[in-house]
Amino acid sequence: MLTDNAIVNPIKNKNAQSLGSVAVMVGTLTDLLFFCNLFKIKKSHFTDFFMSRLYSGEGCSEGISLIGPFIGAPYAAILLENIIARGAKKIIFFGWCGAVSGDVKIGDIILPTGSVIDEGTSRHYKIETELKNSRSFSDGKDDNCLAGPSEYILERAKNALINSELEFHEGRVWSTDAVYRETPDKIEYFRKKGTLAVDMELSAIFSVGRFRDVEVGGLLVVSDEISTSNWQRGFGDKRFKKSRKETAKIIECLCKTI
Repeated sequence: MLTDNAIVNPIKNKNAQSLGSVAVMVGTLTDLLFFCNLFKIKKSHFTDFFMSRLYSGEGCSEGISLIGPFIGAPYAAILLENIIARGAKKIIFFGWCGAVSGDVKIGDIILPTGSVIDEGTSRHYKIETELKNSRSFSDGKDDNCLAGPSEYILERAKNALINSELEFHEGRVWSTDAVYRETPDKIEYFRKKGTLAVDMELSAIFSVGRFRDVEVGGLLVVSDEISTSNWQRGFGDKRFKKSRKETAKIIECLCKTI
Protein backbone atom coordinates (compact mmCIF):
# COMPACT_ATOMS: atom_id res chain seq x y z
CA MET A 1 0.00 0.00 0.00
CA LEU A 2 1.28 3.47 -0.85
CA THR A 3 1.76 6.10 1.82
CA ASP A 4 -1.38 8.13 2.37
CA ASN A 5 -0.58 11.77 3.15
CA ALA A 6 -3.99 13.19 2.14
CA ILE A 7 -5.45 15.99 4.25
CA VAL A 8 -8.94 14.46 4.09
CA ASN A 9 -9.26 10.73 4.64
CA PRO A 10 -12.20 8.31 4.80
CA ILE A 11 -13.05 7.64 8.44
CA LYS A 12 -15.63 5.62 10.30
CA ASN A 13 -17.78 7.95 12.36
CA LYS A 14 -18.21 7.03 16.01
CA ASN A 15 -21.84 6.02 15.60
CA ALA A 16 -21.48 4.45 12.16
CA GLN A 17 -22.05 0.73 11.80
CA SER A 18 -19.00 -1.43 11.17
CA LEU A 19 -19.22 -3.66 8.11
CA GLY A 20 -18.26 -7.27 7.66
CA SER A 21 -15.27 -8.23 5.56
CA VAL A 22 -17.21 -8.95 2.33
CA ALA A 23 -19.06 -6.33 0.25
CA VAL A 24 -20.75 -6.31 -3.14
CA MET A 25 -20.81 -3.03 -5.08
CA VAL A 26 -23.72 -3.02 -7.54
CA GLY A 27 -23.94 -0.42 -10.27
CA THR A 28 -27.71 -0.35 -10.89
CA LEU A 29 -30.74 -0.25 -8.62
CA THR A 30 -32.48 -3.08 -10.50
CA ASP A 31 -29.55 -5.43 -9.89
CA LEU A 32 -29.17 -4.24 -6.31
CA LEU A 33 -32.77 -5.21 -5.58
CA PHE A 34 -32.21 -8.60 -7.21
CA PHE A 35 -29.26 -9.13 -4.86
CA CYS A 36 -31.59 -8.31 -1.97
CA ASN A 37 -33.80 -11.18 -3.11
CA LEU A 38 -30.81 -13.52 -3.37
CA PHE A 39 -29.59 -12.67 0.10
CA LYS A 40 -33.15 -12.60 1.49
CA ILE A 41 -32.82 -8.98 2.59
CA LYS A 42 -35.86 -6.76 2.93
CA LYS A 43 -35.55 -4.09 0.25
CA SER A 44 -36.61 -1.40 2.73
CA HIS A 45 -33.86 -2.32 5.23
CA PHE A 46 -31.16 0.02 3.98
CA THR A 47 -29.40 3.11 5.25
CA ASP A 48 -28.64 6.11 3.07
CA PHE A 49 -24.97 6.08 2.13
CA PHE A 50 -24.05 9.25 0.25
CA MET A 51 -26.46 9.01 -2.73
CA SER A 52 -26.66 5.23 -2.54
CA ARG A 53 -28.15 2.48 -0.42
CA LEU A 54 -26.22 0.37 2.06
CA TYR A 55 -27.62 -2.98 3.10
CA SER A 56 -25.78 -4.36 6.11
CA GLY A 57 -26.44 -5.79 9.54
CA GLU A 58 -30.06 -6.73 10.17
CA GLY A 59 -31.35 -9.13 7.53
CA CYS A 60 -27.97 -9.54 5.79
CA SER A 61 -25.91 -12.67 5.70
CA GLU A 62 -23.23 -12.52 8.37
CA GLY A 63 -20.27 -10.41 7.28
CA ILE A 64 -21.75 -9.43 3.89
CA SER A 65 -22.91 -5.97 2.77
CA LEU A 66 -24.50 -4.64 -0.42
CA ILE A 67 -24.03 -1.10 -1.74
CA GLY A 68 -25.34 0.78 -4.77
CA PRO A 69 -26.43 2.12 -7.13
CA PHE A 70 -23.69 4.40 -8.46
CA ILE A 71 -22.13 5.60 -11.69
CA GLY A 72 -18.70 6.87 -12.67
CA ALA A 73 -15.17 6.45 -11.35
CA PRO A 74 -15.08 9.33 -8.81
CA TYR A 75 -18.27 8.29 -7.03
CA ALA A 76 -17.31 4.60 -7.12
CA ALA A 77 -14.01 5.49 -5.46
CA ILE A 78 -15.76 7.51 -2.74
CA LEU A 79 -18.05 4.61 -1.90
CA LEU A 80 -15.23 2.07 -1.94
CA GLU A 81 -13.00 4.22 0.25
CA ASN A 82 -15.74 4.54 2.84
CA ILE A 83 -16.78 0.90 2.99
CA ILE A 84 -13.11 -0.02 3.39
CA ALA A 85 -12.90 2.46 6.28
CA ARG A 86 -15.84 0.65 7.85
CA GLY A 87 -14.22 -2.75 7.61
CA ALA A 88 -14.74 -4.19 4.12
CA LYS A 89 -11.70 -6.17 2.95
CA LYS A 90 -13.03 -8.30 0.07
CA ILE A 91 -15.08 -6.43 -2.51
CA ILE A 92 -16.76 -7.60 -5.70
CA PHE A 93 -18.05 -5.12 -8.26
CA PHE A 94 -20.97 -6.04 -10.52
CA GLY A 95 -21.80 -3.79 -13.47
CA TRP A 96 -22.72 -3.40 -17.12
CA CYS A 97 -20.43 -2.70 -20.06
CA GLY A 98 -20.43 -2.02 -23.79
CA ALA A 99 -18.84 -4.49 -26.21
CA VAL A 100 -15.71 -3.20 -27.98
CA SER A 101 -14.57 -6.50 -29.45
CA GLY A 102 -16.59 -7.93 -32.32
CA ASP A 103 -16.43 -11.30 -30.56
CA VAL A 104 -18.35 -9.97 -27.56
CA LYS A 105 -22.15 -9.78 -27.77
CA ILE A 106 -25.06 -8.47 -25.72
CA GLY A 107 -25.64 -10.72 -22.72
CA ASP A 108 -22.07 -12.05 -22.62
CA ILE A 109 -20.32 -12.29 -19.25
CA ILE A 110 -16.87 -10.75 -18.83
CA LEU A 111 -14.28 -11.56 -16.18
CA PRO A 112 -11.93 -8.54 -16.26
CA THR A 113 -8.24 -9.33 -15.80
CA GLY A 114 -7.35 -5.65 -16.02
CA SER A 115 -8.75 -2.28 -16.98
CA VAL A 116 -7.23 0.51 -19.05
CA ILE A 117 -7.19 3.73 -17.05
CA ASP A 118 -8.92 6.36 -19.17
CA GLU A 119 -10.62 8.08 -16.25
CA GLY A 120 -9.24 10.72 -13.95
CA THR A 121 -9.59 9.15 -10.51
CA SER A 122 -7.07 6.31 -10.75
CA ARG A 123 -4.13 8.60 -11.41
CA HIS A 124 -4.51 10.08 -7.94
CA TYR A 125 -3.91 6.62 -6.48
CA LYS A 126 -0.65 6.06 -8.33
CA ILE A 127 2.64 7.78 -7.59
CA GLU A 128 4.57 9.28 -10.50
CA THR A 129 7.24 6.56 -10.70
CA GLU A 130 4.53 3.90 -10.69
CA LEU A 131 2.82 5.54 -13.63
CA LYS A 132 6.07 5.70 -15.58
CA ASN A 133 6.86 2.07 -14.90
CA SER A 134 3.37 0.76 -15.62
CA ARG A 135 2.92 -1.32 -18.73
CA SER A 136 1.57 1.08 -21.34
CA PHE A 137 -1.43 -0.06 -23.33
CA SER A 138 -0.25 1.89 -26.34
CA ASP A 139 3.39 0.87 -26.50
CA GLY A 140 4.53 4.09 -24.86
CA LYS A 141 2.66 6.45 -27.19
CA ASP A 142 0.33 7.82 -24.51
CA ASP A 143 -0.29 7.71 -20.77
CA ASN A 144 -2.81 4.86 -20.66
CA CYS A 145 -1.92 2.37 -17.92
CA LEU A 146 -3.56 -0.72 -16.53
CA ALA A 147 -5.21 -1.35 -13.18
CA GLY A 148 -5.89 -4.91 -12.14
CA PRO A 149 -7.96 -6.98 -9.70
CA SER A 150 -6.50 -8.99 -6.86
CA GLU A 151 -5.36 -12.43 -7.92
CA TYR A 152 -7.31 -13.86 -4.99
CA ILE A 153 -10.71 -12.64 -6.23
CA LEU A 154 -9.85 -13.19 -9.90
CA GLU A 155 -8.93 -16.83 -9.40
CA ARG A 156 -12.00 -17.61 -7.32
CA ALA A 157 -14.35 -15.82 -9.68
CA LYS A 158 -12.91 -17.73 -12.62
CA ASN A 159 -13.28 -21.05 -10.84
CA ALA A 160 -16.87 -20.21 -9.89
CA LEU A 161 -17.74 -19.42 -13.51
CA ILE A 162 -16.10 -22.60 -14.77
CA ASN A 163 -17.80 -24.76 -12.15
CA SER A 164 -21.18 -23.26 -13.05
CA GLU A 165 -20.50 -24.10 -16.71
CA LEU A 166 -21.34 -20.54 -17.74
CA GLU A 167 -19.60 -19.24 -20.86
CA PHE A 168 -17.56 -16.10 -20.30
CA HIS A 169 -14.83 -13.90 -21.79
CA GLU A 170 -11.64 -13.26 -19.85
CA GLY A 171 -9.53 -10.21 -20.60
CA ARG A 172 -9.06 -6.45 -20.43
CA VAL A 173 -11.68 -3.74 -20.46
CA TRP A 174 -11.42 0.03 -20.93
CA SER A 175 -12.72 2.47 -18.29
CA THR A 176 -13.60 5.99 -19.38
CA ASP A 177 -15.28 9.01 -17.82
CA ALA A 178 -16.84 10.14 -21.07
CA VAL A 179 -19.60 7.81 -22.23
CA TYR A 180 -20.52 10.23 -25.02
CA ARG A 181 -16.94 10.43 -26.30
CA GLU A 182 -16.50 6.80 -27.32
CA THR A 183 -15.52 7.74 -30.87
CA PRO A 184 -14.91 5.38 -33.82
CA ASP A 185 -11.17 6.07 -33.65
CA LYS A 186 -11.03 5.17 -29.96
CA ILE A 187 -13.11 2.03 -30.47
CA GLU A 188 -10.84 0.91 -33.30
CA TYR A 189 -7.74 1.68 -31.27
CA PHE A 190 -8.81 -0.29 -28.22
CA ARG A 191 -10.22 -3.14 -30.30
CA LYS A 192 -6.84 -3.58 -32.00
CA LYS A 193 -5.27 -3.76 -28.53
CA GLY A 194 -7.49 -6.70 -27.64
CA THR A 195 -9.88 -4.83 -25.39
CA LEU A 196 -13.16 -6.67 -24.79
CA ALA A 197 -15.48 -3.94 -23.50
CA VAL A 198 -15.84 -0.47 -22.00
CA ASP A 199 -17.25 0.70 -18.65
CA MET A 200 -16.96 3.75 -16.40
CA GLU A 201 -15.80 2.51 -13.00
CA LEU A 202 -13.67 -0.61 -13.03
CA SER A 203 -10.14 0.81 -13.30
CA ALA A 204 -10.82 3.21 -10.42
CA ILE A 205 -12.19 0.40 -8.25
CA PHE A 206 -9.10 -1.69 -8.99
CA SER A 207 -6.79 1.27 -8.30
CA VAL A 208 -8.37 2.11 -4.95
CA GLY A 209 -8.34 -1.54 -3.94
CA ARG A 210 -4.64 -1.84 -4.65
CA PHE A 211 -3.86 1.43 -2.88
CA ARG A 212 -5.77 0.37 0.24
CA ASP A 213 -4.39 -3.18 0.10
CA VAL A 214 -7.74 -4.96 -0.03
CA GLU A 215 -8.99 -7.75 -2.28
CA VAL A 216 -11.07 -6.37 -5.17
CA GLY A 217 -12.49 -7.99 -8.28
CA GLY A 218 -15.36 -7.59 -10.69
CA LEU A 219 -17.78 -9.22 -13.10
CA LEU A 220 -19.51 -7.45 -15.98
CA VAL A 221 -22.41 -8.23 -18.29
CA VAL A 222 -22.59 -6.73 -21.78
CA SER A 223 -25.57 -4.40 -22.15
CA ASP A 224 -24.84 -2.93 -25.58
CA GLU A 225 -22.41 -3.10 -28.49
CA ILE A 226 -20.30 -0.28 -29.91
CA SER A 227 -17.88 -2.47 -31.88
CA THR A 228 -19.33 -1.20 -35.18
CA SER A 229 -20.28 2.30 -36.27
CA ASN A 230 -23.83 1.61 -35.07
CA TRP A 231 -24.86 1.50 -31.42
CA GLN A 232 -26.61 -1.78 -30.68
CA ARG A 233 -28.69 -1.48 -27.49
CA GLY A 234 -29.60 -4.58 -25.52
CA PHE A 235 -30.95 -3.20 -22.25
CA GLY A 236 -34.25 -5.01 -22.73
CA ASP A 237 -32.73 -8.15 -24.27
CA LYS A 238 -33.83 -11.42 -22.62
CA ARG A 239 -30.31 -12.85 -22.70
CA PHE A 240 -28.93 -9.72 -21.04
CA LYS A 241 -31.46 -10.02 -18.22
CA LYS A 242 -30.79 -13.75 -17.83
CA SER A 243 -27.00 -13.29 -17.71
CA ARG A 244 -27.30 -10.62 -15.02
CA LYS A 245 -29.23 -13.01 -12.80
CA GLU A 246 -26.81 -15.85 -13.47
CA THR A 247 -23.83 -13.63 -12.70
CA ALA A 248 -25.45 -12.34 -9.52
CA LYS A 249 -25.88 -15.94 -8.35
CA ILE A 250 -22.18 -16.56 -9.03
CA ILE A 251 -21.33 -13.56 -6.87
CA GLU A 252 -23.66 -14.77 -4.12
CA CYS A 253 -21.73 -18.08 -4.02
CA LEU A 254 -18.40 -16.23 -4.07
CA CYS A 255 -19.40 -14.15 -1.06
CA LYS A 256 -19.85 -17.33 0.95
CA THR A 257 -16.43 -18.75 0.05
CA ILE A 258 -14.04 -15.80 0.04
